[in-house]
Amino acid sequence: MARRPLPRILTDRAPLARMANSASLARSRELARTAADGASDVFHPLITIGRGLRRLATAGRGRWAETPKESRGPLLCFVGACVLVVALVPYGPLLALIAAMGAGAWAGRERTTVESGPSETETERLRALYEALVPYLSAEGDPGPLYAHGGDWQRAFDEFAFDSAGRLERLRLKYPAYFTDGEDRARARIEQVLYAKAGRGREYHFAWDELANQLTVTVLAALPADIAAQRFVTSPGETVLGFTDPDSVQRTLPVAAGQERRDAPPVVWRTGPRSAEPHLLALGQPATGTTTLLRSIALQALQHGDVLVVDGTGTGEFGCLVGHPGVLGVESGLAGTLKRLEWASHETERRLVVANRARQAGRPAPEDTRRPLWIIVDRLTALTHIAAAEGRDDPQRWLQVPLRHGRAAQVTVVVADQFDSADLLSDPVRAHTKARVVLGPATVDEVRTVLGAPPHTTPTAQVPPGRGYARLGTAPVVRLQVPATPDPFDDATSEAHRQAVLALLPERAAAADTEADTAAAAGAADGRPAGGDPAPTTEPAGPAAEPVRAPARVSIVKGGESRTVKSGSVEAVRAER
Repeated sequence: MARRPLPRILTDRAPLARMANSASLARSRELARTAADGASDVFHPLITIGRGLRRLATAGRGRWAETPKESRGPLLCFVGACVLVVALVPYGPLLALIAAMGAGAWAGRERTTVESGPSETETERLRALYEALVPYLSAEGDPGPLYAHGGDWQRAFDEFAFDSAGRLERLRLKYPAYFTDGEDRARARIEQVLYAKAGRGREYHFAWDELANQLTVTVLAALPADIAAQRFVTSPGETVLGFTDPDSVQRTLPVAAGQERRDAPPVVWRTGPRSAEPHLLALGQPATGTTTLLRSIALQALQHGDVLVVDGTGTGEFGCLVGHPGVLGVESGLAGTLKRLEWASHETERRLVVANRARQAGRPAPEDTRRPLWIIVDRLTALTHIAAAEGRDDPQRWLQVPLRHGRAAQVTVVVADQFDSADLLSDPVRAHTKARVVLGPATVDEVRTVLGAPPHTTPTAQVPPGRGYARLGTAPVVRLQVPATPDPFDDATSEAHRQAVLALLPERAAAADTEADTAAAAGAADGRPAGGDPAPTTEPAGPAAEPVRAPARVSIVKGGESRTVKSGSVEAVRAER
């Protein structure tokens, strides 16, 4: 007997597909989904209360299971008494219902899970850091060692923080009281271990708290290098060496960094009769910004004083200063440097004598003795080699008097050199330059040797030009970033920096230049120095004596011969007539 086939409507899938893809079915699904979402929003409070009551019931059942059998009878009596009291109190059942719903709503709320504590990777890093400190912060015989192999690192590390990349950003640790935190070498060992384990390539600040036996390690942000040379808001006698961290100084200055204006914390060096560090020494590697620092100081000094520059390298880095008012000279040769520094030495003596006589007479010091005189010397040791080869005097010998007595005579000496030539600096230069600056890459021992104290940060190998450390007298060592003050005549200087430097130079007076050229020609004809000013002498004529001017270099040759006549202690070049 043959089987009868099923109806076509039950075997053909096309009608079912058409029904599934029909527009009416799609609208029905959308309406159902919308109704479900609306019902979820409407009944959300009831759902929350129900979930909370279920959690409370589960917690009550668990508590009942944990209750001993001998305590269940008294507990039931207590619960029954509470129910009886609630039933007898006016509106008691209603208040009980409201309290139950509130408790259910609180217990059934959706709680956001907040991860606390370090992650697994961060925990491994903290444990490795703890194990690395064990050999340095533990001692034999300690009954309760804070640092021990396999110990609890959470006892030693009070506070820690990581950045988004998982690198250590801040750490505060405790160390035993017997650790010699007063010794620089002991501190340096701990800082080196933390620097190696926390991640190289960044600069860390170490704050030692000897009273609480705690060390706080903080990652420092890079100092901004976008501040160029400009007119800083300072009083006479204040010079901005650069800028540092906000927590290192107690003042800020408004500065312009590109198109932005902001307040930056400066490193201000104070000079003058009341300064404890009237002279400055800057050391660094080649191309680290020592010449830039001297150029920045010279531009600031021209606001209120006169500047004498000695460029021992002879590369013309200070050529932009030539011919401007207040610039007494820019020397790069040995002969001219000796004459200029000799004049500066006698000018310092003259100022002291004139000021002393004025005080004895009950009069204020003359104006020419109160105008600051800046002696800016770059790589003077290069000329020391030439002087030794030619058998002439060391140019540094003429810096002794300005260094010893410059503070009282309003004379400031700024010396810059390189590390490889630091041994050639004379003892007066080392002894009287209390303000110190180290620029460029330097080890902790080099910084300690120059500044007299180690830095509280880890020096980095790659630093921008003008980046280093500064210490004024006995003040703490601070980080320093020198304002960008390049040579405006250098082809590599950008137009913005060139205009910024040229805007700080005093304007030349055309009439004064013409008058000076005429005086130079007349002086050359008479055999006198240019300008007609008298040559400096060791004994001033009296309180009313004319101020000593820097002698101009004039070479007079007649008949193929030139004579050098010594008048006192100063050489005067004259021509026989």
